[in-house]
Amino acid sequence: MEDRIKDKGNLLEVSSLRTAFYDGDTKIEAVRGIDFTVEKGEILGIVGESGSGKSVMVKSILGIVPENAKVDVSEILLDGKNIENLSKKEKRTIRGRDIAMIFQDPMTALNPLKKAGDHLIELLVRIRGMKKKEAKLEAIELLKMVGIPSPEKRVDQYPHEFSGGMRQRVLIAMALACKPKLLIADEPTTALDVTIQAQILELLKKLQKENDMSVVLITHDLGVVATICSRILVMYAGMVMEEGMADEIFYSPKHPYTKALLNSIPRVDGERTRLKPIKGSAPSLKNLANGCPFADRCEVAIDKCFTEAPEYKSFSSTQKCKCFLAGEGDNLDD
Repeated sequence: MEDRIKDKGNLLEVSSLRTAFYDGDTKIEAVRGIDFTVEKGEILGIVGESGSGKSVMVKSILGIVPENAKVDVSEILLDGKNIENLSKKEKRTIRGRDIAMIFQDPMTALNPLKKAGDHLIELLVRIRGMKKKEAKLEAIELLKMVGIPSPEKRVDQYPHEFSGGMRQRVLIAMALACKPKLLIADEPTTALDVTIQAQILELLKKLQKENDMSVVLITHDLGVVATICSRILVMYAGMVMEEGMADEIFYSPKHPYTKALLNSIPRVDGERTRLKPIKGSAPSLKNLANGCPFADRCEVAIDKCFTEAPEYKSFSSTQKCKCFLAGEGDNLDD
């Protein structure tokens, strides 16, 4: 697995990303010095509790944060090209052509007064320069590709005539319309029931293979990333606390937060264990202390954890975490 990914190289490289929101004199640090990469042809999972900075991180890369947000980043390389040096118009073109995003609520993401096909046709005309008649035929093919039955009929229907799962498929079709290199899916299954969730995830996996694109899947649900992701970033309080291949995260987690997340979800391997909720709540992102942000909730924290910020420790070429105690004997064993 490692060799395969190494051979393909990076599609996206982000260095020293910081995003802060300002409300008068109040500063809220939502993303704090993140470095990460997305490999060509991989599905990368980004997990963490609500408010950990997952969505803000990718919106910062796309340049779609609110006006009261300030983004500071060393560089964002897409296929080796620093997109931070581009004009606003060039960035908008990249957002439509090279990077596409699926948002979590399909009902609010789709214009209720516009037919499903018109959403697609507009994109195809604007980004790919198609004529309207040609674009409508392509829209029908896209709806068919994402598994919508009777696409010739559905192309002329409005969002309220679709189920939640079908609306999500329309959003996926829109994201694929311009054949992006990178697809970002922000909690794409949150509003759907379990059966439909599984169908959408299977669809994303199938389309990723067929189109040879990279996918970033943002979720708070570890069960979702276990299904389709090859590599995982675990975020907390605006920082990446641990990253590694899926097998490393699930079978050999190093950070207490990663372990706490895994202990708080039910197992499906037949072993009956008591679920352990994570004590306390996530810290306020205003005036964060200098130490590890997880220290107040950590069961193994030592004095240093409350006063000093840990650096990354590497455990393989693909796994690393920010914890003073990780890897030291049995200190972090469950």
